[in-house]
Amino acid sequence: MDLATIIGLVGAFAMLVLSIFTSGGTIFTYMDLPSFLMVVVGSYFTLFINFGMSEALGVFKVIGLTFKVPSFGEQAIITKLMAFSDRARREGLLALEEELEDLDDEFMKKGLRLVVDGTDAEVIRTLMETELNQMQSRHADKISLVDAWSKLAPGLGMLGTVTGLIAMMKNLEDKSSIGPNMAVALITTFYGAIMANILLIPIMGKLKAHDAAETQVKEMIIEGVLSIQAGDNPRILALKLLSFLAPDARKSVEAEILKD
Repeated sequence: MDLATIIGLVGAFAMLVLSIFTSGGTIFTYMDLPSFLMVVVGSYFTLFINFGMSEALGVFKVIGLTFKVPSFGEQAIITKLMAFSDRARREGLLALEEELEDLDDEFMKKGLRLVVDGTDAEVIRTLMETELNQMQSRHADKISLVDAWSKLAPGLGMLGTVTGLIAMMKNLEDKSSIGPNMAVALITTFYGAIMANILLIPIMGKLKAHDAAETQVKEMIIEGVLSIQAGDNPRILALKLLSFLAPDARKSVEAEILKD
């Protein structure tokens, strides 16, 4: 569970509610069903126009990813690649074949399979980078769902504002309708701003961070696989792979990996 996401959401809404109360208002003042339907529900349904059925239905699953802390096991990957490198130097590349079936990481397994098969280094790089690019493309498609919703929600908020103002102007003689119409006019913009700035834009940012982290791990694996094919010393390989980690993470992993 990603506590940062939970703390951020709870904290942002808590400050919003606190600001309402400290300004002399109540939470019920800002609750309006027509505004909710137009902005939240209406903007969601526009995703069905912009995307396909499966993509629009899956947007909540995409958002749910931000509540999980992705773990790519960088230290385990570095350790495994060092072990493969050591064995390849001692027994030859073909000796790696018997260990490949027990390898959990499919991306690493495909790369090492190509190494064992004697594939040219440039071909291996091209094939693995192609798979990496396809992964990034899939991630970009998911992020674009949230990005679109973050733009559509404020737009529906503005539409609600116009709707409320039109209704109010057409019924100025009916003073009882001015308040409800003005509420729709203002609260729809309020809901649109909340949807975009508290929910969707921050969620999109975290999804981009997850994509960047997974991309970095895949790039590390590509470098490791090619280093094994080139016959690099395991310690040299470790230093190459550690360069992909942030300084703080690098120190802790380095102490464990290079302790011998």
